[in-house]
Amino acid sequence: MITKSALAHLAKSADSYAYDNETLHIRFRTAKDELEKVVLWIGDPYHWAEGGLDGGNLGGSDAHGWIGGNEISMILEGQSEYHDHWFAEFKPPKRRSRYGFILYGKENEKLLFGEKRCVDIKDPKTAESELSNLSNFFCFPYINPKDVLKTPGWVKETIWYQIFPERFFNGRPDLSPKNVQPWGSKPTVDNFMGGDLWGVIKKLDYLQNLGINGLYFCPIFTANANHKYDTVDYFNVDPHFGGNEAFHALVKEAHRRGMKVMLDAVFNHIGDRSPLWLDVVKNGENSRYADWFWINSFPVYPDRPKSEWDFWNFNYETFGNVIEMPKLNTENEECRQYLLEVARYWVEEFDIDGWRLDVANEVDHEFWRDFRRVVKGIKPDCYILGEIWHEGMAWLRGDQYDSLMNYPLTQAITDYFALDDYDKETFMSAVTRSYLMYPKNVNEAMFNLLESHDTTRLLSLCNGDKRKARLAYLFMFTQVGSPCIYYGGEIGMDGRRGMGKENNRKCMIWDENEQDLNFKSFIHKLIFMRKSHPEWNVPEIHWYHLEHPNVIAYSRGNTDILINNSEQVVTVEFKGNELQLSEYGFYISGIKDNDMF
Repeated sequence: MITKSALAHLAKSADSYAYDNETLHIRFRTAKDELEKVVLWIGDPYHWAEGGLDGGNLGGSDAHGWIGGNEISMILEGQSEYHDHWFAEFKPPKRRSRYGFILYGKENEKLLFGEKRCVDIKDPKTAESELSNLSNFFCFPYINPKDVLKTPGWVKETIWYQIFPERFFNGRPDLSPKNVQPWGSKPTVDNFMGGDLWGVIKKLDYLQNLGINGLYFCPIFTANANHKYDTVDYFNVDPHFGGNEAFHALVKEAHRRGMKVMLDAVFNHIGDRSPLWLDVVKNGENSRYADWFWINSFPVYPDRPKSEWDFWNFNYETFGNVIEMPKLNTENEECRQYLLEVARYWVEEFDIDGWRLDVANEVDHEFWRDFRRVVKGIKPDCYILGEIWHEGMAWLRGDQYDSLMNYPLTQAITDYFALDDYDKETFMSAVTRSYLMYPKNVNEAMFNLLESHDTTRLLSLCNGDKRKARLAYLFMFTQVGSPCIYYGGEIGMDGRRGMGKENNRKCMIWDENEQDLNFKSFIHKLIFMRKSHPEWNVPEIHWYHLEHPNVIAYSRGNTDILINNSEQVVTVEFKGNELQLSEYGFYISGIKDNDMF
């Protein structure tokens, strides 16, 4: 029997969206392994039999006589833990559609699933009546080009490299803070090592030789902390990084090498040394900036020792519980226009190629709609990337972000390869879910990562086992979306983060005698293979179901990939051949890891 409670579809969502100006993508969910096939019944809502309503009544009780339906076979796009997920593509001649789903069960069942009800249509007369009743069909009213999410094409071909500027390279020691510590000192919350943008320029040849063509920078604007997420001046690069002069030179040199540049937009909060905030501290509710922040009571700082402050019930809202980062009120029109001017300035004056939006889910949607209008109005192919760690479809409807940092995929990969927290089936379901959560045009522009300034480094999660780290990188590089390397990941840097530990933000190691050059060579070859196989960015994955509990197998386009996530040598049968995989080894379309890597 078909489990009706498992059937699901939501119009105008990741289940139903315009992929481009002519094409609809439709998805449908059923219980796992229950159906023989699913057919999409779809067509123009204004196509009626003679004497019909001809659109005069598109949803009433007498809306019978529709003859616009066409049968489109749906493919099984993927399987998650409990469900099958079906997919079809349709190009409506007039950009409008009504549709439903015809379900064929394994026990000779035939159901019509519509917007209002699910009907047994095994009887031909019932089928004829129900398939002509427009009132029970989902609606995609019209493909309005303005509503279609158009992501920058260049993102699909980008290999990102994330740089934490203060720890990458000290190119101008004369710019370093007075209290700078020797390069390679133990990182803490408040110490400085002297990295700057002139140093990045000096290392662009290194990055280009590695195969990098996209640079993502943690914040570079004037701030107090080493991480620069406590902005003081949004219109100037921190003088310890080289100021606006250095950034101008950096963008010019990066673009000359075919590299894109993406900056970090910290618009959820500001630093407590900002003149804007200091004016509120001084003048309280009489400050012209008082409504730029979420103030619960004045004065903003209690008149008692800081050790007695209640950080859970503070006088103003903050990022997390960090009192040094008061939260901005983007609903205030002056504040809003100020931040939009920041967005405009760096795109227009410095020709940056993208914005990564920090704590993007805590800023109101309408601000991001305005942000998109400003940025895309100046540079239509500027990439807008949201930092959201959870499901984020609400921000991906064509009016806000282009895509997201793909943390659900990050967790699936690290839980399986690094931590052994997932078994094979759980991992495959998690990856499949990451593909099905969003429209395909979103997935094509996803920002895939294994580690960042916010996480423990991959190698530490792997307890130093670089064989596990290799598999994690191999899997990421063969998935839809653009892969990112966090600085030093390519040479095997480690470091844990959390509970006061900052070891994931250690200084970049430049002495080749201390680098893992074999690991670097592996990453370099992955980058080369990624660029040679554009089909690896196709937003669909096909799993092969092998008997072995630790061997996953999947195809990306015409490439077959097998991965042995275990410390034993294993032999598996694949497409009529026996393949031997070394411990934590892999196979790529006939190329064994020992042959190429």
